[in-house]
Amino acid sequence: MSDFTELVLASHNAGKLKELQAMLGDRVRVRSVGEFSQVEPEETGLSFVENAILKARNAARLSGLPALADDSGLAVDALGGAPGIYSARYADGQGDAANNAKLLDTLRDVPDAERTAQFVCVLALVRHADDPLPILCEGLWPGRILHAAQGEHGFGYDPLFQPDGEAVSAAELAPAEKNQRSHRARAMAQLKQRLQL
Repeated sequence: MSDFTELVLASHNAGKLKELQAMLGDRVRVRSVGEFSQVEPEETGLSFVENAILKARNAARLSGLPALADDSGLAVDALGGAPGIYSARYADGQGDAANNAKLLDTLRDVPDAERTAQFVCVLALVRHADDPLPILCEGLWPGRILHAAQGEHGFGYDPLFQPDGEAVSAAELAPAEKNQRSHRARAMAQLKQRLQL
């Protein structure tokens, strides 16, 4: 598998595409599934793993290329792991600002000690749409939810998430720093090891 030079990312998210391309480097060209179709598959899985495999198979089917899917989200302990697999559409698909506002409102009365959370990333790589043995890698990035947004970098919940061991939010880390420490970076490190990249 280490000899492939091109794959399709099962995402229309430009931020995610840029991050993953930076992590994979120049040896693999990452293309967006958006080059092949603007239709997003319905994420009917009940876990990050199920949704990642579903998206990877769909992208491989549309493109004819090996496909990499990332299903990721924020799991807040005080909310029983929510928003979890529904992170991107937590505020009914109204976007990052609405998602962040809803999360802050939901956690309004939760004390600092109970604001623990983690970003979760599951990467699924399929060689073709019917690949019976997807490669799965998982990365976790523990931290806590702040009381207000901080920082301009990143996307999604990054401005509200303070990683363990950091004095700043994920959105205040330089992109290169985030790409070395994040949940996605941890899952990608496993994938690169599996692929011998």
